[in-house]
Amino acid sequence: MAFQNITFKHTNSNTDSRMHDFVTQKLSPLVKYVGSNDEVRCEVEFEREAQHKSGLICRVEVNVWVGGTLYRAESVQQTFEAAVDVVRDDLDEEMRKAHKKRHSLLRRGSRKIKDLMRFGK
Repeated sequence: MAFQNITFKHTNSNTDSRMHDFVTQKLSPLVKYVGSNDEVRCEVEFEREAQHKSGLICRVEVNVWVGGTLYRAESVQQTFEAAVDVVRDDLDEEMRKAHKKRHSLLRRGSRKIKDLMRFGK
């Protein structure tokens, strides 16, 4: 399963459908943090820095909205593929952190309710 609504934007670049498939493949493991939430939107922007001819000239920015929460990552590398790899790692870290925090708060609240039901304090 992968993100269904991915919008691609190109600025000073001409990437083909292979790059779109590559991004979709790289972002598909992040779906595990989404769950059953239907409100998921993803935007990917490819930009080639116009003032440079070599070096770090390829910029990729990814915005993922899950419900009302925005997860965002941006990277500038020599190739679009390398930038996508860095962006995916950043998004994975950010989404994992939020997922872990949400579940730990849920468990803490559940423990509190169980204690109140058990001992009536």
